[in-house]
Amino acid sequence: MRSVLVASFALAIALCASVSLRAEEKKEVTLKGQVVCACELGQGQACHAVVLVKDGDTEVTYYFRDAGKDTYHESVCGHGRRDATVTGLVAEENGKKWITPSKVEYVAKK
Repeated sequence: MRSVLVASFALAIALCASVSLRAEEKKEVTLKGQVVCACELGQGQACHAVVLVKDGDTEVTYYFRDAGKDTYHESVCGHGRRDATVTGLVAEENGKKWITPSKVEYVAKK
C-alpha cells in the first residue's frame, strides 16, 4: 500500500511539473532586434527568417517558425537586416531557439 502511495505522489509531482512547464512555454514574449535571412549569416543551406537579439555582449538567434508562410522572409532575403519588434511564443529545440510569431513590426526606414 505504501509503495502505491509513494508512486501516486511521484506521479502527481511529475504532472504538476509538466503542467508548469507547459504554462511557461505558452507565454508570449516580445523580442527587439534585427530580422535577417539566415543564409546571409551563413547558417544553413535554406533561406529562413531569423531575429537577432542582443543579450549583453552576445547575439542570440531566434529562428522563425511560421508554418511555411513566407511573409517575414521575403522582406529580408537579400535586403540585409531590418530593425523589428517580434512578438510570439518561444521554444528551444536541438540547441536552437525558435519563435512562432504572432506579430512582427518593422521599424520604418528613415
